[in-house]
Amino acid sequence: MSPREDVAAVKLFPVILDVGAAVAVLETRQRVAALSRLAREAARRSARRMGGGPAVLQKDDNGVPLPANGYFWSITHKPCYVGGVVAPHPVGIDIEEIRPRSPGLFDKVATEEEWALAGGREVLAFFRYWTAKEAVLKAAGVGLTGLSRCRVTAVHDPQHMTVWYDGRPWPVSQRFLQGHVAAVTAPAGAAAWEVDQLPPEAGACSPP
Repeated sequence: MSPREDVAAVKLFPVILDVGAAVAVLETRQRVAALSRLAREAARRSARRMGGGPAVLQKDDNGVPLPANGYFWSITHKPCYVGGVVAPHPVGIDIEEIRPRSPGLFDKVATEEEWALAGGREVLAFFRYWTAKEAVLKAAGVGLTGLSRCRVTAVHDPQHMTVWYDGRPWPVSQRFLQGHVAAVTAPAGAAAWEVDQLPPEAGACSPP
């Protein structure tokens, strides 16, 4: 079975957690550590829904998640939300806050041909493209060093697109939250997103 056939055959269970304001007010080092722990909790929840996963979530010396027991994993975290996903094939997940970006960053993220697929240089399109490409590059294990070789080749609808990288297409599924967009490498219709909020005592990151 080829890598793309393997991806298309499996339903994914990406998990997004609203982390609460209590984490946002921590000092930088403590906040990063707390967000990382919560993102790993999201990955463990994804593994439970998948029905299996790595016993321990470990990374190599370059910070790339190491597969184990036949499963791959990926995490992402921002001040308000964290995410995690586990799959029996290379997988990537990313989440970003939607906010203004400079014209120069638009030039770095995509070509004019790519922007035409989204109907123009809109800030929402920027973060759809950014999260989609980041998720694919995480799955490929290369990070942003591969950004210039990563291309959006189709925008199917507001929640699905195809990204071309490493000689093959990568299907991407997306989910919109309050002021954020998340993306995971999964075929159209095969990502069963779960969004959960941590206990009320942790506070609310987003306004009521």
